[in-house]
Amino acid sequence: MREAQTVDLTNCDREPIQIPGSIQAHGCLIACDHAGAEVRRFSANAPEMLSIPGLTAGARLEEIFGRELAHTLRNAIATAGDPARPALRHGMDLPCGNRFDVAVHVHDAGAIMEFEPVTATNDQPLEVARMLISRIRNIRNVEQLLERSSRLIHALLGYDRVMIYRFEEDGSGQVISEHKRRDLESFKGQYFPASDIPKQARILYLKNTIRVISDARDVRVAILPEQEERDHPLDLSFAHLRSVSSVHCEYLRNMGVAASMSISIVVDGDLWGLIACHHYSPKTLSMPQRIAAETFGEFFSLHLAALLQKQVVEKNREVRVALDRFLQVASHHADIRDLLRTSLGEFGEMLACDGMGLWLGGVWTSTGAAPSAEQAVELVELRGEASAGRTWWTDQISADLPGSTISPADICGVLAIPLSQRSRDYLYFFRRELVQTLNWAGNPQKSYESGPLGDRLTPRKSFAIWKEAVHNRAQPWSEADREVAEVIRGVLVEIVLHHNELMADERGKADVRQRMLNEELNHRVKNILSVIKSLIGRPVDTQQGLDTYIASLKGRVQALSLAHDQIVRSGDGGFLRDLLQAELQPYQAGDRQILLQGPSVWLDTRSFSVMALVLHEMATNAAKYGGLSLSGGNLSVRWQKGEAGECEIWWSENGGPTVTAPVQTGFGSVLIGRSIAYELGGNSRIDYAPTGLQGYFCIPSKHVQAESDNEEAQSVEAAADGHDQGQPDFSEVELLLVEDQMLIAADVEMILAEHGLQKVTTAPSAAEALRRLEKLTPHLAILDVNLGSGTSLPVAQELLRRNIPFIFATGYSDRSTIPEHLDVPVLRKPYESSVLIRAIGRVLAGRQGNA
Repeated sequence: MREAQTVDLTNCDREPIQIPGSIQAHGCLIACDHAGAEVRRFSANAPEMLSIPGLTAGARLEEIFGRELAHTLRNAIATAGDPARPALRHGMDLPCGNRFDVAVHVHDAGAIMEFEPVTATNDQPLEVARMLISRIRNIRNVEQLLERSSRLIHALLGYDRVMIYRFEEDGSGQVISEHKRRDLESFKGQYFPASDIPKQARILYLKNTIRVISDARDVRVAILPEQEERDHPLDLSFAHLRSVSSVHCEYLRNMGVAASMSISIVVDGDLWGLIACHHYSPKTLSMPQRIAAETFGEFFSLHLAALLQKQVVEKNREVRVALDRFLQVASHHADIRDLLRTSLGEFGEMLACDGMGLWLGGVWTSTGAAPSAEQAVELVELRGEASAGRTWWTDQISADLPGSTISPADICGVLAIPLSQRSRDYLYFFRRELVQTLNWAGNPQKSYESGPLGDRLTPRKSFAIWKEAVHNRAQPWSEADREVAEVIRGVLVEIVLHHNELMADERGKADVRQRMLNEELNHRVKNILSVIKSLIGRPVDTQQGLDTYIASLKGRVQALSLAHDQIVRSGDGGFLRDLLQAELQPYQAGDRQILLQGPSVWLDTRSFSVMALVLHEMATNAAKYGGLSLSGGNLSVRWQKGEAGECEIWWSENGGPTVTAPVQTGFGSVLIGRSIAYELGGNSRIDYAPTGLQGYFCIPSKHVQAESDNEEAQSVEAAADGHDQGQPDFSEVELLLVEDQMLIAADVEMILAEHGLQKVTTAPSAAEALRRLEKLTPHLAILDVNLGSGTSLPVAQELLRRNIPFIFATGYSDRSTIPEHLDVPVLRKPYESSVLIRAIGRVLAGRQGNA
């Protein structure tokens, strides 16, 4: 009698999941020959979904779709050269009268066409992907990239839980970033065994970088004809509709998950991890959303790879600097052995470890978690001969050195660096057991259902199995760790064996490394300067000091960033007053006065970018040399609409040092004097009056739209110090954010989180906000006035009834959309961090004062 086979996630290693013989039910599939002439296979739901009742294998594409549509599909087949990059046709009108998004790829000598009904979404995949990428492209820290990306995907796609999951060398994985619905338990920090995402699945994740499960109930649609499918199954490795393993669906259902989506994170050709999304009700991702997510995932992978490489380079640089410093000390030190014993702490900073030891000349020296001197002798005896002067390592000492008396409860990982080819002198790095400090990330009282395949397939069981698998094991020594160890070994061997003779040689090698580093640095700096040169369009002034050049260049790039951000948010330029406020606010301090006076004027995209650079140069010069450089100085900026519709701007400084015309014309002067004329067809003039610089700028009417003829005089308010020690404690503040644009909501959440306000409930509509308020009593709320098809005024009325303070947010320049009887603070959109936090602080302070 055959022994019953245990069913768990390891069965997926044997399951041919790339040829399941079925697809998911939210779309349909037709497979044809390579030329797109006739149908070979089709999903069982295709006749009904596409309204082709007579669909059979062998049917011609013209017969079922018509000549024009068949021609379009053949063109798509002709362009689908890479199966991982299907040809896409959005919103195709089919003879059935419905519209479908179609993905076409060629694989295994045939063409596969996937049809998905067009959903009622206005998402533009390229625009959404561009907006997502713009929010992470300037991040220079891996942790920040991971945290912000999970927030953005959560905001974009609306899944209940978004995790970033990193694979370890043994195939297991850990959730290293998470953004979720507030009532869900956290999986962040959770480890899962390799069998939870088996080998077969990891191979497909590399081939097809996005995978969607719209309904974990595992509703399958068979591929027909059945006999043909049994004899020669259709390879669906690159099909997005491919049905997934029933074992995996069981795993999701045991967690209560009804739908999921994952984006592969591929670094240097290897599967580094996944962006994994869970939803607790069925959810179908539209093709535009999927394409945007896939595009974002590819950029995320590239950006992550660059940051990880930067970490490695920086770590190697730090190690080499430390070793060079050690070499310099050793060259003047009489007792090298004493120097090594007293320098253990410095070597411990070069490589992550829990303790260190040095066996040198028969003497044991240790620090941190390390074996005793007797156990150190065991290490030397057990591995001394076998290592033959090479670095050796283990993350499971009880298995690799069974004769050792070192307890796994104390030490599990060892990396030993020999200090010579013949003697038994070693430098040791030690690591503790990996699971000693790890705990379950979720609610310990949380229980999970067990499906037909048993309670093996639950997160808690997975974690228990992972802990069992890594019991008595340390964090493995990575390739980067071993590279650092080899660098250390190379230096120490030379010091111990040939101190005097090899020091000169080492200095020569260091010089070669330094020259190579200088050449590489020179190459990279040239590339960077080329990029910056293309941004500013001018050569670098060689007479300008480096600090001044860097500061001015940074300011110009920041000015362009400000303009770009405003343009992206608004879609077509921005208000002149907003630009002046942003550029001049940092310089309003003490008794300096800045006055802005003029009507509401809108600048188009081109003029807004040009004026961002010009006004930045003017503001910087005023703060360094002009009216804002001295206490009591002042600046007046006045503008008006001319007879021909042009915008005339007058810049007037007073109270600063005596002004004289510059002897040399720098790039800033050239930018101010020429950019408006060259770029916009306007004109500009600068007068160096002794009492203060006077400027005049004229922007042609084609770049200007006057929103109002009513002039308004306004003083620039000093910028708040984001690090002010007087900033309130927001840690216990509960805030309701009503904002229909989820990417903007994600930005606001990140701003609030950076200032300690973590308890934020977001609602995209007035109806959703009112539902949330049935169970929620926030300390205050921020309401976007216009919410697409409606407004947030019903929410405002409910908050007034409950005496909960709130702030309106609007992108309009006046209060015309806000009822006059509502005397509440108003924030201008786009949100500015310091203004937002200052407004919240004032509202909360006012509430406490009235309590």
